[in-house]
Amino acid sequence: MDKPTACVVNLGCRVNRVESDRIASDLAGCGFHLVEEDRAELIVINTCAVTGEAEAKTRKAVRHALSRVCEPQVIVTGCAVNLHAEQLTALSERVVAEPLKTRVAACAQRLFSSALADDDADDACPWRAAGPSRSRMGIKIQDGCNNRCSYCIVWKARGPERSEGVDEVLAQVRAAHDAGIAEVVLTGVNLGAYRGLDGLGHSVDIAGLLDAILERTDIAHVRLSSIEPMDVSDGLLGRMAASPERVAPFLHLPVQSGCTSTLQRMNRPYTASEFERLADRIRSIVPAASLSGDLIVGFPGEDDEEFESTRSFVERVGFSRLHVFRYSARPGTPAATMPDQVEPEVMAQRSSCIRALVERTAREDAAARIGTVERAVIEYPGRATLGSFHRIVIDDAPDGAVGSLVEVAIMYMDEQGVLHGRMGAQDA
Repeated sequence: MDKPTACVVNLGCRVNRVESDRIASDLAGCGFHLVEEDRAELIVINTCAVTGEAEAKTRKAVRHALSRVCEPQVIVTGCAVNLHAEQLTALSERVVAEPLKTRVAACAQRLFSSALADDDADDACPWRAAGPSRSRMGIKIQDGCNNRCSYCIVWKARGPERSEGVDEVLAQVRAAHDAGIAEVVLTGVNLGAYRGLDGLGHSVDIAGLLDAILERTDIAHVRLSSIEPMDVSDGLLGRMAASPERVAPFLHLPVQSGCTSTLQRMNRPYTASEFERLADRIRSIVPAASLSGDLIVGFPGEDDEEFESTRSFVERVGFSRLHVFRYSARPGTPAATMPDQVEPEVMAQRSSCIRALVERTAREDAAARIGTVERAVIEYPGRATLGSFHRIVIDDAPDGAVGSLVEVAIMYMDEQGVLHGRMGAQDA
């Protein structure tokens, strides 16, 4: 009997991406054949609800899946399901809601029990790590958030903070290494809130977990995903600085605004000056670090003076990249009913201004690396991503090097602002 076909559609954040990869692996392990969406008998949609627009995209994705000529079964999971499952299941009898992403494969097995051979179907599908062609793997170590930012619904959709145990994380890292993965990326909804239990029942924070990974696994390279500014400790930075050959010199910090008044309305627990001091401390302890971030423009009450504070802040910090979002009111959050909502055209102008500024600061950060050596993961033939997360062309990369972690001497920047380098000693 032919295997039933399945496809996973991912919507939303980095954590969703990691979860979707895991769902796809679980489905393959349980006997499904992964195909493109238009050929799938089962479509799993990992939904997003971070904004009202994101929920609208979720409903559109479900309708689009239902319209496929294969008339697929559709399983919806993720944040939108945790908030408004009934709105999605009401779209069709072919839509099934599964709030727990770890149970999606079991749900799929029930739907396709007659098409799955007994030796394929297993209610506890083993995780199959990505194959050796993959250069990087995300590992989810934490979920949920206890913060109450005034613009955010994620704490309701994801629930309270919780963490994977240390041994469970180490097992995933070892599986990635055994599959030939060069770099793992530790991810979580609130990564810095990680508090996992070790084998003795002791609570371990993110710095301690990084220590455990470096000491007890052979993974070549570790990268931290997004981490809140208030969770970046000197202990964590010290561990990054002590292992430059194995920990990426990169931090993604969701700053959200460079104006203290705006941050207060956002219910963010730091000031703009505190963030700047953090940036200075990071660079003093990890001199090679590049800083990335998230920024919201047009938050309610942001006038020209507040925006100028943010603009000058962004310039002073010198981000290597910045994800700039126009504020989008999320029903059910305090910010959605705040006075002085900013007009869309004003938000568009402010977004363009910040994006242009960051193009310059990113180029400056990249240019400062010319003449240095960094580790890089080769993603495509001749093209790689540095530990600092800058892209680079490696002019002498050998054939078959995709997926490898290599040392790269950064030589020059071309007219388009792209770094070029030459191979150093390849990691064993």
